[in-house]
Amino acid sequence: MLQLLPTVRVLEAADVVAAYGWPRPSWVRACMVMGLDGAIAGPDGLSRSLSSPADRAVLAATRAHADALLVGAATVRAEDYAALRGQLEHVEARHEAGQRAAPVLAIVSASARFDWAAARFTASDETVLLLTTSAAPQATRREAVEAGCEVVVVGQRSVEPAAAIGALRERGLTRVSCEGGPGLLRQMLAADAIDELDLTLSPRIGGSGPAVPGLPGLTRMVLAQLLEADGWLFTRYVRPEVPAC
Repeated sequence: MLQLLPTVRVLEAADVVAAYGWPRPSWVRACMVMGLDGAIAGPDGLSRSLSSPADRAVLAATRAHADALLVGAATVRAEDYAALRGQLEHVEARHEAGQRAAPVLAIVSASARFDWAAARFTASDETVLLLTTSAAPQATRREAVEAGCEVVVVGQRSVEPAAAIGALRERGLTRVSCEGGPGLLRQMLAADAIDELDLTLSPRIGGSGPAVPGLPGLTRMVLAQLLEADGWLFTRYVRPEVPAC
């Protein structure tokens, strides 16, 4: 992988992880992949159609020292999220930094309806957080608790981004990586809750339309880093007030 900004250099695997460090202890990054036509998924409806081995390496780097992965329910189901387990190459550094062995999977769901036998719930190293609403049926919330999840109400009929981030921070989960989907990303951007956007530009045309429609206004961010591998571009944008990474 080649780094083009802020300096030009060839990156090895460990360098990629270091390139996605966390500027501050309390930080929210959003990660997404987009095709040349603005699509966020290929013909099969999945983002992995636009991905590549290098893109998956970058995603792993963004997760390496995250406290929590914040993901919408539809994305968890569609992308079939696996159990989150501690990675041997990162566990020691995480422990030294006072972090848990693996990131916590924090799922945003208004309905709280899932297959609770899925490995993401039964085999993750850390307790899964279900961020839901007071309107979610009591029965499904009880099923989540019985499945071993921690259920946190962070809104009445829809999950409120500020309340969700606040709930994570109350649990010491301050390095948050938001992995979508587009609905959750739109809500987070609209609430001005994103400090960093890690956007992968795929050289493929997905055909599924614009990435994040319906935002209330323009938000300016600063390009802090640019990587390239096999035609895929990996951008890292941060808030203007944050120094270059």
